[in-house]
Amino acid sequence: MKTAAILFFFSWIFPWRQTTPKIEVGSMVPEFSLPDQNVKEFDIKDVLGKENLVIYFYPKDDTPGCTKEACTFRDQFEVFRKANARIIGISGQSVASHKQFEEKYKLPFTLLSDQDNKVRKLFGVTVGPIPGRVTFVVDKTGKVVYTFNSQMQATQHVEEAMRILKEMKAS
Repeated sequence: MKTAAILFFFSWIFPWRQTTPKIEVGSMVPEFSLPDQNVKEFDIKDVLGKENLVIYFYPKDDTPGCTKEACTFRDQFEVFRKANARIIGISGQSVASHKQFEEKYKLPFTLLSDQDNKVRKLFGVTVGPIPGRVTFVVDKTGKVVYTFNSQMQATQHVEEAMRILKEMKAS
């Protein structure tokens, strides 16, 4: 009884803990659509089968770590393009916030607005006071081939994604 009470207490105090299924290596990327920074609906089905995807979830526009991560993706954009990979950033801010973020830092890739965290939850990325920072590399068939989860190593998300894409190209 005491253990059940403690578990109930912590689940009530920390409701953001992850309870949804987690997308892992070997999983197929779930279908979703969200508005991008240009108020255009982005549907994952429109790009599957055409190019590799680097889908990265980040906590918030224009914060130090997220800006560093986004600008590192920007600075390596041509490397990703040559690897036939599309970069997609997803966070919970509004379309307008994403547009300002894109323009301020000249980001050449798609930013999707997930204000109700439905796609974040669909991928099994934590929500809460500080949403999770997770990157998924997805091949052309829609299979997740790599995940990287690190809140503090923002630029390593870019390095890891590039490494995996180079390995994919070599094989």
